[in-house]
Amino acid sequence: MDNSLFMQLVGEFIGTTVLVLLGDGVVAGVSLKKTKAEGAGWIAITLGWGFAVILGVYSSSFLSPAHLNPAVTIGMAVAGNFDWAYVLPYIIAQTLGGIFGAILVWIQYLPHWKETDDQSVILGTFATGPAIRSYGANFVSEVIGTVVLVFGLLAFTRGKFTDGLNPMAVGVLITSIGLSLGGTTGYAINPARDLGPRIAHQILPIANKGGSDWSYSWIPVLGPIVGGILGAGLYLLIP
Repeated sequence: MDNSLFMQLVGEFIGTTVLVLLGDGVVAGVSLKKTKAEGAGWIAITLGWGFAVILGVYSSSFLSPAHLNPAVTIGMAVAGNFDWAYVLPYIIAQTLGGIFGAILVWIQYLPHWKETDDQSVILGTFATGPAIRSYGANFVSEVIGTVVLVFGLLAFTRGKFTDGLNPMAVGVLITSIGLSLGGTTGYAINPARDLGPRIAHQILPIANKGGSDWSYSWIPVLGPIVGGILGAGLYLLIP
């Protein structure tokens, strides 16, 4: 592995770690018992995730393109903006960052897991789940959200944003998706953001945890990948 690729992978790992630490961190703060943010609600979660994306990008963009999301990496490759040879290494680095970020969330809120007896709430601080379980509808929700994400990211490359402001625009995009489209599935729109923390949930000795809901786990992985491909394809239709 050449040094340039290695440093890019370090960037993707760092950025995804920050993304998940701050993103799952706000969910834990809102959802777990006896935190100072308990009950702050959906607005706090969507804003927290938007800020998490901004800071994840800023913390890693000096090392890598700061995709922080396998669906984005695949979408960029489909659009011709990224080398296919780097796709799998990027996805691995992003997923490992998702695992590590979730481990840090567990440590940060260590006393609060014992105070929370709802297993679905505990899982929800790591991975997404549907408001109404309907695999077909849930899959479509993840596809639509990720189409908006990847098409928006590619459209931004044609705009007049400066490099410094582009992460802010991405954060606004993520927040908007969460507010408008996220109420159905929790808007994973990122396989690493869901699979990495779900793996962490599986392996960590979390107090009061239940199962990791692997029967649902394919939706926040395959849905965003399909959405990323479709979003890139839609972008390519524009002359």
